[in-house]
Amino acid sequence: MEEQVSKTEFRDAMARVCAPVNVITTNGPAGRGGFTATAMCSVTDEPPTLLVCMNGRSAQCGLFLENHRFCVNVLADDHQELAGYFAGRQADMAARYAAAEWVNMPSGSQALAGAMVSFDCRLTEARLVGTHHIFIGQVIGIRSRVDGNALLYFDRNYINVPTQVGSFGG
Repeated sequence: MEEQVSKTEFRDAMARVCAPVNVITTNGPAGRGGFTATAMCSVTDEPPTLLVCMNGRSAQCGLFLENHRFCVNVLADDHQELAGYFAGRQADMAARYAAAEWVNMPSGSQALAGAMVSFDCRLTEARLVGTHHIFIGQVIGIRSRVDGNALLYFDRNYINVPTQVGSFGG
């Protein structure tokens, strides 16, 4: 019989995985929303597709599902406070958005003006797995900057990573 991994063991292990910090936004007929997430990755480049995961108990799930669009904003090191706002430290959505400058993307979602990169996505599939929705989106627009340092999350803390830390094989 296989032993089960507990929720605490899993969470502690995942805390040891270094991840970029992202603010995921949506805007459309159902309203404007946004949350902070580290669960984001590419799926394929043909067509350009990525996924994000959102807790199914979030009151914002309906917004994302109804709007059929979202924007992944990869945060820079100077966005730590904003990450906290969108993680729930600021409950009022208008106040969250008022804390930064935003740019309208082709889908209608808003991109963070100073994000390292923003991926404007059309929601193509949503699937509930356990406690979380997996949102799969086709990338229909990209906005990026060439400077700045990345904000990462590791061991339940934010860490800053200089952009020019080296390259593979080079």
